Amino acid sequence: MNANALIREALREDLGRRGDLTTKIFVPTRAHISARVVARKAGVICGLKIAKAIFRACDKTCRVSIIVPDGGEVKAGQTVLKISGRRGILTAERTALNFLQRLSGVATRTALFVAAIRKTKAKIYDTRKTLPGWRELEKYAVRCGGGMNHRLGLYDAVMVKDNHWSAARNFDRAVEKLRRLYPRLPLIIEADRLDQVQRALKLSADIILLDNMPRPRLRQAIRLIRHDSPKTKIEISGGVDLKTVRSLARLGVDRISVGQITHSAPALDLGLDLVPTH
Repeated sequence: MNANALIREALREDLGRRGDLTTKIFVPTRAHISARVVARKAGVICGLKIAKAIFRACDKTCRVSIIVPDGGEVKAGQTVLKISGRRGILTAERTALNFLQRLSGVATRTALFVAAIRKTKAKIYDTRKTLPGWRELEKYAVRCGGGMNHRLGLYDAVMVKDNHWSAARNFDRAVEKLRRLYPRLPLIIEADRLDQVQRALKLSADIILLDNMPRPRLRQAIRLIRHDSPKTKIEISGGVDLKTVRSLARLGVDRISVGQITHSAPALDLGLDLVPTH
């Protein structure tokens, strides 16, 4: 689902058949409104163009000025958006803030992980653990926070996970088929045992993902991969948090995938304040 479709659905959900009853009853049709969106806490902003589109959808005549670009860092109390127009601004308020808070939360959480591994060779990657319909937006937010995108879906990379190990009949033949049908697609093989790492090396995996390995086995696996195939990318996943991510990055891996930057990112606190017009 693209952003415009999400906006339409979000407004339909909020307005229902009767529309914004409170604003219709309490705010005069010709009332002029000036407002600003303010960060209540420090963080990284994302989703301002979407918020602008939502305000414009509810008031085609309103003027929206983006003060801080997507990916910009803000402090508590800082204005990120200015809006002026009619009462439709109040109708758009919650929907616009929902998008802004969610996406800014993802960008802010990502930025914390990126900062934690600064001056290492590793990069922070997201996963497919995203809200249905929001994947492209959340992955955009990850990029705004300085992170990298893993595969977008099941179609743009082949990733062999534990259940594939269990269900596959002939790995070698499957890899041959992949290379024949989709020669440009990356092959990612997940491993949680050393024998799986050795098998992945024999199959010439582009990326070997070391999942939930205890630290001693993790070090063994990294040494094995670097010795046998220095060009193979090494990724770590599973149980990564802000307390452990730097020590994992210092093991010399290329990628660290973190599900929580999307599935558990807290919303960034943002609010809309009216500005007196006289």
